[in-house]
Formats: sequence, structure tokens, C-alpha cells
Amino acid sequence: MPARFTILGVGTALPRFAVDQRDAAAFATTLVPEGSGTTRLLEALYRRSGVQRRYTVVLETESAKTLHAVAPSTVAAVAASLQARQHLFTPAHDASDLGPTTSERMELYQRHAGTLATQAARNALENANVSTTDITHLITVSCTGFAAPGIDFDLIEQLGLPRTTQRTHVGFMGCHGAINGLRVAEAFAAADPDATVLLCAVELCSLHQQYGWHPDRIVANALFADGAAAIVGRHESPDASPKWRLAATGSCLLEQARHLMTWQIGDHGFVMGLSPEVPAVISRRLRDWLTSWLAQFQLGIDDVGSWAIHPGGPRVVQSVVDALGLPPSAAQDSLEVLENFGNMSSPTVLFILESLQRRSAERPTVMLAFGPGLAIEAALWM
Repeated sequence: MPARFTILGVGTALPRFAVDQRDAAAFATTLVPEGSGTTRLLEALYRRSGVQRRYTVVLETESAKTLHAVAPSTVAAVAASLQARQHLFTPAHDASDLGPTTSERMELYQRHAGTLATQAARNALENANVSTTDITHLITVSCTGFAAPGIDFDLIEQLGLPRTTQRTHVGFMGCHGAINGLRVAEAFAAADPDATVLLCAVELCSLHQQYGWHPDRIVANALFADGAAAIVGRHESPDASPKWRLAATGSCLLEQARHLMTWQIGDHGFVMGLSPEVPAVISRRLRDWLTSWLAQFQLGIDDVGSWAIHPGGPRVVQSVVDALGLPPSAAQDSLEVLENFGNMSSPTVLFILESLQRRSAERPTVMLAFGPGLAIEAALWM
């Protein structure tokens, strides 16, 4: 059998501090105009998000004792407590207050993204038992910030990678960016039998909290979080080891769906446009494409042993389960990552992959993620 891009090690990293989802909902009420009557709607939306806690670089101190009650005064106290833990987002003065500028948010991206990426990469290298001097190619993935020199420089300098390491950045591709990065990693490894590739995805989604009452943006506020994940790999011939090997990747841009998911740079952060139609469109259109893609490898949906479904939200995960006729257990790893860490955009599927590896999940494994466009990206692991 031909050599395949083989995972030698996976590593993940999270910011130091987390926020409970109920506290986040209380704080979110301070970012919409007073008197808008949205408090109960916000609390319900956050409660239905499938998220219990999220990690964020915005928080500067540990959580105080959590205060939870139905009284408005207690909600205000929780919001004030969370406000005291950070200085980026302050309560909205009026409907014209849109929060920090993009420049202010990017200052935090430059301060934290490289450090978080380095933690994940160091964990992956240790897990792989690979020396930093062995790395020949570095692929970075991020859609929540821009800086040059950027996180690729940070990784080389903080890890002590060779200064001859070849760098490639996959930018602004959204939640499926890690799969795009894997495709690049596989190509580099296939082209150079001596290549050892480090792939690192890092996102600081919490920097882009949006003010005001915009339903699609409120959904994003309730879901997104910060995190980083890395993979070390090289081309190896299949053997009896339990290593995970990338057999193929696939891509499909759905027609007449470009408007359903967008990611734009605004004056006050990057702005997510997320139509409520997305789950229904996935339910209708995913199965046909995935069936034809898997057929190229003499596989059907029933042959897949496990699934790494990017949790764009609980409705997105359920739409995949429904479209493919999967048992609820197929989404367990995805929903647990969503519950414990939120939607971290591009690193999220690698968190799920780490979970599947940890429990020696049955293969073949299909990884699925969805991004602006509406685009489907897939990876097949053997």
C-alpha cells in the first residue's frame, strides 16, 4: 500500500481562564441597548447552545464564586463580576456603541495567539517524540486575526524550530481551515519523503464579540471560544501500528448558498453572518455529495466507524446525524467538545480527533466541517 500522511502526535491548548455559559449570558445582556427586552431571549439562546463553558484570552483573572438566580439583581451582579475579570468589553452606552475597534482587538490577537499556538505545538511535539530540529515544514491556520510577522514567526522562535523551516499560512477560511491545512501538509509530505510537518491551528474567536441585537451575531456570541491544536506528521508506509493515516480529503462548495454563512472584517471586530437555514441546507444536500465522495474509496456511509463532525452548533451536528442516518452516539465526541470548550473554529475538529484517538475509536473515520460559502470540507482517516 502507498505511504500516507501519518499522525505522529496531536496537541491541544486552551487559555488560562474560562467562563461559565450562564455567566456569559448574563454579561451579554449588558452589550445590547437597555430596554430592548432581550434578556430572556438571550438566556434561552445561550442555554440551548450546547455549551457549558468556554475559554477566552479576554479574561485576566480566575472566576469569582458563581452567582446564579432568577432575580434581575443577581443577573446584574454576575455581569458585574464577569466585567471585573476583563477590560476589553464594557457595557454598551447606547445603540450606537459597537464596542472595541478592530485595531484594539487585533492588539490582543498579537499578544496571545502565538503563545497559545506554541503551547499546542509543544504538546504535539512531545506526544510525537519528535525534536524541534526535525521539523521541515510549518503550516499555520487562523481566521480570527492578522499580523505580520505572525504566529509562524512566534512558533519558530518560541519552539526553537530551524530558521530554514518552510512556512505556509492558511488564512480566513473559517471553521474548516484545519482540513485545508491537512491537505497542504499531505501534499508537502508526499512531495518530500524527508519532510516532517507541523500543522498548528489557533483561533481567538472571543475577540469578536458583537454588540447590539442582531440574531445571527448573537448566535455566534453564544457559541464561539478560543483554543489551539497542532499535529505533527510525515509520510509513512502502512504497518501494524495504531497510527492514524490521512487517506483523502474532499471539498464541495454548495450552489446558491454563498449568503448563508459569511465572515467579514468590520470596524468593530470580524462579523459572522449565520443564517438559520444552514442546518436545513446541510440536511438536504450533504448526503448526496458525501455518498459519491466515499464511493471513490469503495466505502459507504455505513462503513464509517467514527465521525469527527465540527460542532458549528447543536443544530448543525443534528443536521448531519439526520442527513446521514447516523446513531446519536456518532456525534458524542463532537457534542462533548462543544459542551466543554465551545466552538473554537478551525482547531475544533482536531480536538475531536484527539478525543477519538484517546478512546481508540473505530476507523475509518470521517471528519466534516462547514465554512463560509457554504463550503463542506472532509477528511478520511484510516
